[in-house]
Amino acid sequence: MKLSIIIPTYNEEEYLPSLLKSIESQKFKDYEVIVADANSCDNTVKIAENYGCTVVQGGMPGVGRNNGAKIAKGEILLFLDSDLELTQNYLIEMIEEFEANELDIGITQINPISEKKRDKILHDLANWFMIAFEKIKPHGAGCYGIICKKELHEEYSGFNEKLTFGEDTDYIERIAKNNKFKVLRNPIINVSTRRLEEEGLGKLAMQYGKSTFNDLRGIRTSAEELEYEFDHFPKDSLEKEDLLAKIKKISDNHSIVKSEDLKYIDNKKLDSKKLDDKNLDNKKSELKITNNKPLKIENQKIKIFYSVCGEGMGHAVRSGVILEELTKKENKEKYDIYIFSSDRSYRYLKNKFDNVYEIGGFNTVYENNEVKNKRTLLNAIKATPNNLKENYGILFKKAREVKPNIIISDFENYSSILSKLINVPLISLDNINIITQTFIDYPPHHRQDMLKAKSVIRSYIMRPKRYIITSYFFPKIKNPDKATIYPPVIRDKIRNLKTSYGEYVFVYQTSNSNKELIRILKEFNEKFIVYGFNKEGIEGNLTFRKFNEDKIYEDMSNAKAVITNGGFTLISEAIYLKKPIYSIPAIGNFEQLLNGFYIDKLGYGEMHEKVNVSTLENFLNNLNKYQKNLYNVKNSDNSGIIKELKKSIEIFSKKY
Repeated sequence: MKLSIIIPTYNEEEYLPSLLKSIESQKFKDYEVIVADANSCDNTVKIAENYGCTVVQGGMPGVGRNNGAKIAKGEILLFLDSDLELTQNYLIEMIEEFEANELDIGITQINPISEKKRDKILHDLANWFMIAFEKIKPHGAGCYGIICKKELHEEYSGFNEKLTFGEDTDYIERIAKNNKFKVLRNPIINVSTRRLEEEGLGKLAMQYGKSTFNDLRGIRTSAEELEYEFDHFPKDSLEKEDLLAKIKKISDNHSIVKSEDLKYIDNKKLDSKKLDDKNLDNKKSELKITNNKPLKIENQKIKIFYSVCGEGMGHAVRSGVILEELTKKENKEKYDIYIFSSDRSYRYLKNKFDNVYEIGGFNTVYENNEVKNKRTLLNAIKATPNNLKENYGILFKKAREVKPNIIISDFENYSSILSKLINVPLISLDNINIITQTFIDYPPHHRQDMLKAKSVIRSYIMRPKRYIITSYFFPKIKNPDKATIYPPVIRDKIRNLKTSYGEYVFVYQTSNSNKELIRILKEFNEKFIVYGFNKEGIEGNLTFRKFNEDKIYEDMSNAKAVITNGGFTLISEAIYLKKPIYSIPAIGNFEQLLNGFYIDKLGYGEMHEKVNVSTLENFLNNLNKYQKNLYNVKNSDNSGIIKELKKSIEIFSKKY
């Protein structure tokens, strides 16, 4: 026999018929179907028998698959979950590609049984991820058509029955390490989205994100760690007792958890609770945090991972000011600091501090001053495999080496992931979370942009212990126990400047894509000094300069006004220097739109979603009005936010 199809089940009467019917309709007929059932109390077994399947005793998924393989007659094994459906000619295409490529183990790509665009995109990303990593780290997006030679299944002792989560990926990795593996390109299998609908995207993203990151590190994650619940819940008291006895037996045999620790929480969920000293210590730590009492790290320095978003220079400039304070001589006995960033931010910080490490990051793609979401996403997708691999090698290995007590992120997402994986508290210090943590005003027609921005921000920075937000506007905070707002962090070089008003306008652009702005500026009888286009030279009334930290300070301090996008740091510095601001936010960048909106609302200048001659002329004719409003702004130093950060470090730092 060529093929044995093995399906573990438990109470799958709703889904199993569709799978068996799709198998029965295949043109390829040299197969057998083995159902490994874990004592279903519905019609699962009867359905399997009616379709001519061989039924054997099952258990947890790994146990069921191995039990099925023990009696399999086929030279090739195909492992399927019960809520799948085979596409037309699936078996023929699978066998042909498997044998044509002389493979030992493989997995097929997936397609959702859903009409939602979201589900299609998510499953396309899963396919892309498997293919991207097939030569780096063989991986499976679930047991969605794992095909393997039976002789290798037996040689490698099948699925690891001790694993409660990720046994499929472990199986692929062990066998593929010394044998030929591929993600098959032709056969596609349809998969149910029931778990996505029941659990929600956020929870599933956390579960699979954590397990995948651990897989890349060679660590297996248990279902308990992920709060992952199998859909095998008892329906009556007799079934409860039977299921509990089985789980105790499995647990005791494999030393996953002691049987006496198993306890029912409610009629649908089983949970295990380990009341050991470590958990008690964690409870005490949480109590101290709630009461805002510092958790002292006695007789040792607090080891800090400080991670900085690499896009643009704003995050690097702000973080540089904070880091200068934390690395002062009087703090060297208190803190050991390790800095991580990418791109220009990394180069900037590398020149100022020790222990700076380069990691991968994402950059927004702009075209004609508009964010190109699809190209940004595509670039991010292409960069993800290398970023994950390289950032794992840097962030996780360094964490394992030094055991950080706290992680601080200025909107850098890999450190946020690291925080959750190694269970080290995270502090968020940035301006962007003003969008998620306060009741902001914004142009009503940009509501969808606001919701999209919130979603992205929350996916970047996941559940920190403390939000320290820096801002020049102060909306009401949603949860003052969780978040606080301080004035913008300003560099000493800016704070030491003396403001004067010369005969030119300072122009700074986040990207060099705003060609229309340059065309309009040339129509004015004004001088403009322009940064952001990465060139030097004079074109009529425009003087272009490349970025130079000292020269840019001088040019801005003597300008009579500033034209910029909506970048937070430059706007903050312009406000500090009392410079009227004409803001042209990049289209599709809600953060920049919000910054420009508040410039207009507070009377510090004007915000326009598109630049044109008339609005710019009106702005330049009203500079005195904006200067007057700006002179009412009270400048402050950075002492408040520094004090807040040090206090948060003391309170939340993990004690080993």
